Amino acid sequence: MKIAYIGIDLFFEALCSLERFGCEIVEIFSCDTDNKTEFNVKICDFARARNIPCQMTRITRDDIKRLKEKGCKMAVCGGYYFKIPWDTDLPIVNIHPTLLPVGRGPWPMPQVILKGMKKSGITVHKIAESFDSGDILLQREFELSDDETHETYMKKACGFLPEMMETLVQSFDALWENAKPQEDSPYWSAPLPEDFTVSCDMQVEDADKILRAFFGYECIYQGENESFEIIGGRARMGEMPDDECLPLKDGYIKMETKKRIF
Repeated sequence: MKIAYIGIDLFFEALCSLERFGCEIVEIFSCDTDNKTEFNVKICDFARARNIPCQMTRITRDDIKRLKEKGCKMAVCGGYYFKIPWDTDLPIVNIHPTLLPVGRGPWPMPQVILKGMKKSGITVHKIAESFDSGDILLQREFELSDDETHETYMKKACGFLPEMMETLVQSFDALWENAKPQEDSPYWSAPLPEDFTVSCDMQVEDADKILRAFFGYECIYQGENESFEIIGGRARMGEMPDDECLPLKDGYIKMETKKRIF
């Protein structure tokens, strides 16, 4: 089956699996990332190594027309910053890291953790006019631990991709024909700065929930007289082991990187 892939490194395992299960990747569409918290390196390297055209500008209806002319039968989207034309005759599916219809929105993983949810999952659904609202082809559910982080969440989600992509390829026509319409559900807006801000007067438990939810991404630490951007932070009880840590009401934060912003 000839297909196109649309996305960044977030669901890179999906692209590898599609190739492994016999798909011919005719074109790849990605977008610029900061390559600090979100990446396109693996996607671009994959395309370069196989001489596959890789377009970094927004996908358009003209691009989809070209894909059809090349014999493309499907496009798979796995993390993409732009809205994809949906009213075309090329079947396009999207990979979404929650159990839709719960968690519609551009970045639901942190909010799943902040809400203290005990389970979540990963969904493959049709692209539709409204974000994350298309009919569901495949879903897989997983449990969340009390110590879940953004990083461990994504490892669980991506662990299902090889099997899901194999099923998608082998049973595509039946899955497309029998896709299940979604029920109505609230749209989760992107997190705001206050959602990923911790302060020196916070308890360890409260600070760590925020740090876990955004682990691997930038969080803001607000001290008494200074602020930092931190990545890879976790909150711990007790006395600070060194001056690189940041204080909390009943403990401290140890992080991978920090940068003073005030």
